[in-house]
Amino acid sequence: MNAADAPSFTPVAEGLLLPEGPVAMADGSILLVEVARGTVSRVSPSGTVTVVAEPGGGPNGLAIGPDGAAYLCNNGGGIVANPGEGMLHLEFVPERYRGGSIQRVDLVSGAVTTLYTACEGRPLLAPNDLVFDRQGGLWFTDYGRATATGRDFGGIYYCRPDGSHIVRCIDQQISPNGIGLNDAQTRLYWADSMTARVWVCEIESPGKLARPPSPFMVGVAAYTLPGFQQLDSLAVEANNNVCAATVINGGITVIEIDGAMTHYSIADPLVTNICFGGADLKDAWITAGMTGRLYRARWPRPGLRLAFNA
Repeated sequence: MNAADAPSFTPVAEGLLLPEGPVAMADGSILLVEVARGTVSRVSPSGTVTVVAEPGGGPNGLAIGPDGAAYLCNNGGGIVANPGEGMLHLEFVPERYRGGSIQRVDLVSGAVTTLYTACEGRPLLAPNDLVFDRQGGLWFTDYGRATATGRDFGGIYYCRPDGSHIVRCIDQQISPNGIGLNDAQTRLYWADSMTARVWVCEIESPGKLARPPSPFMVGVAAYTLPGFQQLDSLAVEANNNVCAATVINGGITVIEIDGAMTHYSIADPLVTNICFGGADLKDAWITAGMTGRLYRARWPRPGLRLAFNA
C-alpha cells in the first residue's frame, strides 16, 4: 500500500459533540454516538442529524445485534465538549461520571435498557468498543479509568445480549479500546490506546481465548505504532487488515498481517473510529472527535461484513 494513494475524505456532517461508533445502516444512513452529548444519533445521506436515543453518560462503541437493536458501550460519562475555533474544547468532569455499562437501544422507540454494570462483582469502569460474533455473542473492551493516584486497569469481556452471561477474558490491561474479529472469527484484534499497540488473540470458542505463547504476552502477535501516537477504535478489512483510528497523529493507520503500516492522515488529532458500508463495502465512514465531523471516503479495499445489520 502507498500513503500517496490515500482516499479523499469528504465531510458529511458537522457540529457533532465528540462522535464515535459509526455503523453503516442498510438504508444508507449512519448511526453513531455523540459521546459528550449522551446520544445515539442518525446521519442521513444528506447530512441531517437526528437523535435516536438518549442513553446519557458517555455512549461510546455501537453495534447492531442479532435482534436488530443497537448495543452500546457506555463509558459512564464525565466528558464535556464546548465549541471552539475549528476544534471542540474537551473537559473531563469526574463528578458527572455515573459508572460504565453495556446497553441495548430499541431503534424504533428509542428505549434504552441497561444489560450489564459489573462482572463477577467488579463494576465495569468505562466500556469502550464492541463487536458481535456470528453466534450472537458480544466481545467488548473496558478502557479503565484514571484515579487520583494512578489508574484502574481495563480488560476484554464477552457477554450475551440478553443480559444472562458476562465473563472477563483478559484482565489488568492499561487502556483497551478498539476491538474486531477476522473473517473466520478465529482471531480477536484489540487496540491498547496508550501503548499504541494492536494485539491479536486466538479464539478457542465463543467467549474463550487461547492461552498466549508466552507469559509476557496477551496474544499471539502485537503490532506497535512508532513514535508518539495513540490508538482509538478499529475496523477490519475483508482481507483482515486492521484499520485503526489514530490519535495525535490523526488519521487511520492500516496494519497488514506482516506488520506493514500505512497511515492516511485526517486533519483532526482525535480520529475515533471507522466503519464500512455500501453495496461493495468500500464506503468508509470516519468519525473525527475534535472537529465534530463525520467523513466519507471511497476505500481502496472492501471492509469485512459484520455479523448483523439493520
